[in-house]
Amino acid sequence: MPERKYWIGFNIVKGIGPAKVRALLDALGDLGSAWRASPDELRAAGIDRRALDTLLAARASLDLDAEEARVADAGITVLTWDDAEYPRRLREIPNSPPVLYVRGLLSEADEWALAVVGTRRASPYGREVARELVTALAASKITIVSGLARGIDAIAHQAALDAGGRTIAVLGSGLDMIYPSEHRRLAEAIAESGALVSDYALGTPPESGNFPPRNRIISGLSLGALVVEAGEVSGALITADVALEQGKPVFAVPGNILARSSRGTNRLIQQGAKPVLGAEDILEELNLTMVVEHAEARATLPVSETEIKLLNHLSVEPIHVDSLRALAGLPIAEVSSALAMMELKGMVRQVGGMNYILAREKGAVYLVE
Repeated sequence: MPERKYWIGFNIVKGIGPAKVRALLDALGDLGSAWRASPDELRAAGIDRRALDTLLAARASLDLDAEEARVADAGITVLTWDDAEYPRRLREIPNSPPVLYVRGLLSEADEWALAVVGTRRASPYGREVARELVTALAASKITIVSGLARGIDAIAHQAALDAGGRTIAVLGSGLDMIYPSEHRRLAEAIAESGALVSDYALGTPPESGNFPPRNRIISGLSLGALVVEAGEVSGALITADVALEQGKPVFAVPGNILARSSRGTNRLIQQGAKPVLGAEDILEELNLTMVVEHAEARATLPVSETEIKLLNHLSVEPIHVDSLRALAGLPIAEVSSALAMMELKGMVRQVGGMNYILAREKGAVYLVE
């Protein structure tokens, strides 16, 4: 994509975040035009004085062709809002990152992903629970998303790898600045069978202020968030809060009420998070008990015109098959047959009495022109 270097350029400029990138696209059409725009045009697009000064200085000093080559030489893929490969779930969250740097490979299998986070000072109990849960989730073909931090994050990544599953690590630094440094070997293993992801440009150090914002990506890539162990003040709780803001379920492992490392998770449960006693609690809540079958069905069975018509009348609110038939204007036999196939694909779920709901979001995965 010829425009990619401009996306990289704007991503390097401090003070130009998702909202300003969207404003530039709306006002000027594309980021190439925005990069070349006059100061008056940039001000008219909503760029404030401070960001404008930073941008003008960057334009004078950055060699965008060299920056793009630097990324390619590092074996890193750049995904932007304009790319079909940009993760669908992440695209749908507020303030989704305009640019993602990816080392490794994001896969359609990552459509079924769970964030697993927790304290850096994991207890023996927390370590064992994390390994057990992630091993079972990975065996069920769930991609594990975490932050490569010490403690629960690293245990979750390693357990997924040991189980032969996929895992994604979201960094709070450039992909050439692995942090903590002792996790470089783990990062290499993740990149080989999953992906390292960051919205920070190459060369960005792991500064403390980078980590809270990256948590929106951890939860944004996932169907929900599991907090294994966390104190009363923990980055893992930020991920849980962000997941709730994104409308995603939060799961928590109950712990000893006297243990500091369990105060955060116990508090989450008290506030409404689903307590987890085994992986099946998560799989059932997220309707992920048949991920393998759903993936195989979706890979081999295309979306039909009948399914498209039915999807347009389905939501998270139950609807009876007779009402669905009337709305779609289709014979009952055709509707029943299509619903059976859609259940196999994991698209809809019967909730009793021949009432159906969408099992997942209605989006580009299902709807075709």
